[in-house]
Amino acid sequence: MKDNSFHQGPGDDAVRLQKFIADAGICSRRAAEALIAGGEVWVNGARAVAGLKVIPGADKVTVSGRIVRTQAQPRITLAVNKPRGLVCSNDDPHNPDTVFMLLPREYSRFRFFCAGRLDKDSEGLVILTTDGDLAHRLMHPSSEVVKRYFVSLKKPFPSSRLPRLVRGLTFEGERLKVERAALVNPRPDGSSCDLDIHMHHGKKREIRLLFSALGWIVQRLRRYQIGEVRLKGIPLRGAKHLASNEIEKLFRSPRTPNAELQATAPIDTSHED
Repeated sequence: MKDNSFHQGPGDDAVRLQKFIADAGICSRRAAEALIAGGEVWVNGARAVAGLKVIPGADKVTVSGRIVRTQAQPRITLAVNKPRGLVCSNDDPHNPDTVFMLLPREYSRFRFFCAGRLDKDSEGLVILTTDGDLAHRLMHPSSEVVKRYFVSLKKPFPSSRLPRLVRGLTFEGERLKVERAALVNPRPDGSSCDLDIHMHHGKKREIRLLFSALGWIVQRLRRYQIGEVRLKGIPLRGAKHLASNEIEKLFRSPRTPNAELQATAPIDTSHED
């Protein structure tokens, strides 16, 4: 076995093991760290440890007994219009229909990550990318990527309760909140079944759980914007290739009123099914 300490030096082409695995399209960096901790990753015949670096093309890396190819995938990032009924998972034995079924045929041989998931019952804008670093950056809480949602409820939501959505609450040990909440086309009594919701963190099913805890049932949830990238123009089940300048727009804060909680402009739904 090679001396692993050699790979810690700054003067060579070594990269962190979890980044190497992500760049090869095996899984995200976070998932790779879990595989390393679980003893599923070996380097040059020895079990890998946290913090290890490897040299692509020189070191032999295996994950769950399979050799990791050293040639990195091309960096491809797609904005996809996910319909309801698909899960955002690479491997879910209980839900064989995944968002990766929407990949154009020419990209089917590559390993994509879903950067910012939507649950099975939700729809709208999802980012699929072969770039592990980009996926990590989009999902990391420190990036504070703003996501905008159109939410339809079964019964009207009063404007007086909007501050509670922003203030948040604790439900079953989880802190649930949004960054901005606005009514869409409110009624004369100051209520609406439709809301515009902004978040930049997002736990699993957080919006649904937050409304449920307040006594409202979400009938439809659709993400229509991430940063300054909008869903508009992408047909249902369709995909759009994002250029580098469009990728950077994912990290920009969308233009919104500074003080208004109540909105009167409708959300564009002209491209829906």
